[in-house]
Amino acid sequence: MIINRQNLRDLFVGFNAAFTQGFRDAPQDWPKIATPVPSTTREEHYAWLGQFPRLREWVGERVVNAMASHDYRVVNQKFEATVEVARDDIEDDHYGVYKPLFQEMGYAAATHPNDIVFPLLAAGFTGICYDGQPFFDADHPVGLPGGSGGVVSVSNVQPGSGAPWFLLDVSRALKPIIFQKRREYDMRGVFDLNDEKVFMTDKFLYGVDARVAAGYGFWQQAFGSKDVLSAANYAAARQAMMAFKSDEGRPLGIKPTLLVCGPSNEGAALEILKAERNASGATNIYRGTAELLVTPWLD
Repeated sequence: MIINRQNLRDLFVGFNAAFTQGFRDAPQDWPKIATPVPSTTREEHYAWLGQFPRLREWVGERVVNAMASHDYRVVNQKFEATVEVARDDIEDDHYGVYKPLFQEMGYAAATHPNDIVFPLLAAGFTGICYDGQPFFDADHPVGLPGGSGGVVSVSNVQPGSGAPWFLLDVSRALKPIIFQKRREYDMRGVFDLNDEKVFMTDKFLYGVDARVAAGYGFWQQAFGSKDVLSAANYAAARQAMMAFKSDEGRPLGIKPTLLVCGPSNEGAALEILKAERNASGATNIYRGTAELLVTPWLD
């Protein structure tokens, strides 16, 4: 191939098509636990992460309820991956061997959110959420009804030292994790033979970059455990979540819908959610009570 700007642009079109194919065909697990939220600035301030008041019978004038305001911010981060294509390979028409590389780059871009969403979930035992407590914590403050100003401590965690597993309610508009997008994953390339990098190395650069971040949503939609994944502990997590109430004392209507674990807990999870009978031969009453997501990002 003759090296000129037009031919380099045509070559980029082919590389970008391979990138797009890899991006399109990549399986994505992160949308199952995270809600994509657009970002328009360096960071987003989620002051609204608090309790929305319940509806009341409208008698007389409206009663204005002050929403709890929280100083929870998620700062966007930049990510990139860059590869080189030798000028000699382009001149000698060997650029076809790079197609799998760009497909893999597309796969890496599509699955990159997994790299920040699932580790954030795993770090929830220490990572701080909107109320100033760890996302999974035994002391989440919840206001007492009646406007007394008092609070009680509510737990969404089981202590332990094993591989973590999580029970989530992903049925709401906002899932337990926020995936924030400031700039989408985009592939770019250098098309100028006189570019300084090309001049010095005789190689052309192609890369993908994005500005994204992940943060915590409502802790009430998640329960984290490092204890043994057993039917008893699973039942305790379900019961705790469904008992969560608002600051006004109303049930939040939490419905655990997704069990998330790493490969080391897959067998135990399948026993709880898929087996017709439990270890004693009795009917497994928890069969089908949640979907199962097994992900390598948790082990």
